[in-house]
Amino acid sequence: MGPKLRIILLAVACAALSWSFWRDAGWLQLCAGLAMFLFGMQCLEEGLRQLAGGRLELLLARSTGTPARGLLFGIGGTMLLQSSTLVSLLTIAFISSGLIQLAGGLAIIFGANLGATSGIWLLALAGQGFSLSPLALPLLVFGVLAGVAGPKGRAAGRVVLGVAFVFLGIDQVRAGFDAFGGGFDPAAIPAGGAAGVVLLVAAGVGATVVLQSSHATLMLILAALSAGQLELGQAIALAIGSNVGSSVSTGVVGALGGNRSGQRLALAHVLFNLVSAGLALLLLAPLTWLVLAASGVLGFRDNALLQLALFHTLFNVAGVLVFWPWQGTLARWLQAWLPDRADPQLVPGKVATAPGEVVRARHLSGQALDSADAAAAAVALELRHLGELGLEVVARVLDLPADALSGREPDPARLAQAPLSQPDADALYRQRVKGVYGELLAFMGRIEVSMDEEHQRYWAAAQTAAAQVVEAVKGAKHLQKNLLARLAEQDSPQRRAYVDLRAHLLAQMRALQALDPEQVPPADRAAELQRIEDQAGRFDVEFRHRVLGMLRRGEIDGLQAGSLLNDLGYADRIRTGLRAPATAREPRSLRRLRHLARQEEAAPAAD
Repeated sequence: MGPKLRIILLAVACAALSWSFWRDAGWLQLCAGLAMFLFGMQCLEEGLRQLAGGRLELLLARSTGTPARGLLFGIGGTMLLQSSTLVSLLTIAFISSGLIQLAGGLAIIFGANLGATSGIWLLALAGQGFSLSPLALPLLVFGVLAGVAGPKGRAAGRVVLGVAFVFLGIDQVRAGFDAFGGGFDPAAIPAGGAAGVVLLVAAGVGATVVLQSSHATLMLILAALSAGQLELGQAIALAIGSNVGSSVSTGVVGALGGNRSGQRLALAHVLFNLVSAGLALLLLAPLTWLVLAASGVLGFRDNALLQLALFHTLFNVAGVLVFWPWQGTLARWLQAWLPDRADPQLVPGKVATAPGEVVRARHLSGQALDSADAAAAAVALELRHLGELGLEVVARVLDLPADALSGREPDPARLAQAPLSQPDADALYRQRVKGVYGELLAFMGRIEVSMDEEHQRYWAAAQTAAAQVVEAVKGAKHLQKNLLARLAEQDSPQRRAYVDLRAHLLAQMRALQALDPEQVPPADRAAELQRIEDQAGRFDVEFRHRVLGMLRRGEIDGLQAGSLLNDLGYADRIRTGLRAPATAREPRSLRRLRHLARQEEAAPAAD
């Protein structure tokens, strides 16, 4: 949707609402209360997130050791933040960035659904017929005053303001229902029969998708139930729909993120809520009987609000019990349904023209932008992907064998042969590197969360490293001209020098290709990078002496010597650019998260 169309639709919606407000004061009061409630929930989420700081990310990284710990994190995080969507999106961001695995994320999603039931209990308790405005008014004052007490004080004040606006919103919605629906008959809403129940479930889904908050939908349901405008059975069907609607919102965000790992978890969230809703509908009669019986034992037989909260809890617990034994199977199914995207194959001599033949970024998703560490992890993965593409393109531009980087070390005789082709370096750059480079820079430019000095340094280092990969490809283009031309000539000292230069560059590239961060510990990787650097330094000195020796012996002239030394410089630019992704130092907080996640994932295996 373009910005102009969005503005037009917003203007039409505002005009329609203005007309409806003029026609009915009760409707205005209801909508104003809903706006206050949504604003209060937003303040609560932002304030609690700021107070938690990086501790929430650390807890998330620690939670994937066992499914039970993931479940507890999902429950606790959602109860603390009062937003299952926020916890779900943070989990999607961490999975998309490779910080946790899918199996660990599933347990967190299950826990987030259980933790979300705390919200309806709080709303049900808050809607017990007494006015909350007297509590909200002093909270507004205290929340504003807390804003002058530094960053933590502002965050705490944001939480207090959020609570105040939630209280005011509940009162306004309750009063709005009394005024707006005074002559409303609950019997007009379909309650009996499968069609009526499905219609109410669909209404709950639609309301949650529009409001982008299951809490807001549940608050409206509770207010209508308290005002006598809904019966318990109708409220139950609407609540089931609100549960499904919350996962639909998460699923849409995950699907649009473009990252396969995040899409798998978003799909799991949708499947969990759909199956839970289906079970609740199939077992609607026995579950309702159980709720009524339990409410009598617990002392709230005549309290429909608490009965609805109990039903909401029971059907979410039932969903977890059904899915819990199948976590591993579900993870395998999701990976089969949504396999990782492979880069388009590089076909020698073929120039990409269709959009599907151009390589795109793999690891960048919008959800990662909500956390500085998740964003940095996504950048690190994509930078590694860009480096791999750079190695591939340089090898192709220099007419190296197709398996020269990953297969057995090529036969020296093969490297000394005349070139088989002269690949188009510009076309290869556009096909394999340019798109990923542009998307990486665009992603880094979109981040809005605050970053400390170390994250800012990493951002600058990553941008520099990405630019150096591009420079390596451009260096290969310049080197290609003389290298392939000399290799096509008869044997000569100059040709043998180019053969050795290409063999040296290939050895360096193979060493860089072997530096897989998942397999090589950081200390060993640093030592190997230093070895590559030392080897390059020795070759540089020896090659320069060799060129000067050939010049003294009259085997080459000054122009040829200059070309050899210039091409040695291009080879050094290639090496420097291709090693740049491995040298961009990640922030300590991200390294700590990776370490914790590896420890947690290794713990079950050790047990």
